[in-house]
Amino acid sequence: MHNTPKFKALLAKPNPYVHAVNGPDRLKEECGVFGIFGHQDAAALTALGLHALQHRGQEAAGIVSFDGNQFQAERRLGLVGDSFNKRNIIERLSGTSAVGHVRYSTSGDTAMRNVQPLFAEHSRGGFAICHNGNLTNAITLRRDLVEDGAIFQSTSDTEVLLHLLARSKKRKFIERFTEAVLQIEGAFAFTCLTNKKLVGVRDPLGIRPLLLGRLGDSWVLASETCAFDIVGAEFVREIENGEIVVITENGIESYHPYQKQAPRPCIFEYIYFARPDSIANGKSVYEVRKKMGEQLAIEAPADADVIIPIPDSGVPAAIGYAQKSGIPFELGIIRNHYVGRTFIEPEQRIRQLGVKLKHSANRSMVEGKSVVLIDDSIVRGTTSVKLVSMMYEAGARQVHMRISSPPITHPDYYGIDTPDQENLLAAKYDVEAMRKFMGAESLAFISVDGIYRAMGHEERNNDHPQYTDHCFTGEYPTSLSDKTSEEEPRLSLLSEVL
Repeated sequence: MHNTPKFKALLAKPNPYVHAVNGPDRLKEECGVFGIFGHQDAAALTALGLHALQHRGQEAAGIVSFDGNQFQAERRLGLVGDSFNKRNIIERLSGTSAVGHVRYSTSGDTAMRNVQPLFAEHSRGGFAICHNGNLTNAITLRRDLVEDGAIFQSTSDTEVLLHLLARSKKRKFIERFTEAVLQIEGAFAFTCLTNKKLVGVRDPLGIRPLLLGRLGDSWVLASETCAFDIVGAEFVREIENGEIVVITENGIESYHPYQKQAPRPCIFEYIYFARPDSIANGKSVYEVRKKMGEQLAIEAPADADVIIPIPDSGVPAAIGYAQKSGIPFELGIIRNHYVGRTFIEPEQRIRQLGVKLKHSANRSMVEGKSVVLIDDSIVRGTTSVKLVSMMYEAGARQVHMRISSPPITHPDYYGIDTPDQENLLAAKYDVEAMRKFMGAESLAFISVDGIYRAMGHEERNNDHPQYTDHCFTGEYPTSLSDKTSEEEPRLSLLSEVL
């Protein structure tokens, strides 16, 4: 039995792999953007839209509105519901147009000066901008701009676009905006507001999502369809990769300044980031995650009594795995949804119990059974260690781990806050070493081709991949101009290179 004193003593021994996995053990969400044009309740609807996108960023939220004469801005650290739940705040955001942003910092530190929307007064009026993604040449551009006299107010890569736009000598707005956008690299979805326009733009490969919706006579832009659902808007279409849309009182104009190429949306939208009830590129995120579980069951079957998801992100894949394998699905781990992000863990002996703040074993579903834990990904692996141990402590006879994404072997530079490669468990060790590290009876991942099959393809097209999947393959789809040596800062740490 794995819950014997002997096994507990084994867990207490120093782990030879632990030096590689210090730090947080989940992928951090990107950001979420929302914009609406031509509605009397623009700010209130933006707050609701941001609430639906809260899973994409929990560090800060902000809204900028325009009332026909001036812009108003409210930006706060913390959750949308904590910041925009008072009538007087929404009333201060008057106007019929607004843009909003929820943030998890992948570029720049967590400070009010980096909370979006960023806003600036240009020679032709005010300009507010929200950004989901990460620019891979922002450090290079910023250094050039600073040397040329630019004064930055934030450490966010997003501010680079404000300066490029301000310095353009083109006459028309769309010409200035296009000239600025063509200078940036990486992954981005921008939602911008001027005194006459709502503007959306998506990077040339469509790595980061952006969608168009309709609410009566008003137009809406958002990162996911779940934001349309909460405000009662109708989903119209995806903004195409490399497309700029300009919304005015006269309607919508569309521009395509980039050379046409096949889209490569980020595959992690389907694995982890998007809300299960969203539709991405015509696919139900929930259904795709179930199919990932089904494919995982085909590729990596297990002789077990019960399938248990690691909540909440592992639930759809676990349902698919259970249905395909015929093994019962049970909630063997219960998640506490009321754990704050600032919970005090003052001593190491208390900190080690931290996983129990969020997860606890449902002993009646675990004791005496061989269980399969299903999760969406493994980053550093430390949480997996704790959950496997929790299952054994609850009386599990065997614990198998099954992961509905391939091993993460490479860091991200497009808006996902992954660790450096040396801190990614799968970059350092093979599957057997990872299994030993976790203490599981067995460990298996879905294959790269398998995840493409779950997405509706026969296999990955190695010549022209259908998705951005560099975290698994090491194939980065864009240039990484700011990628530096090991002695220099990472792309996202702008504040450390100035």
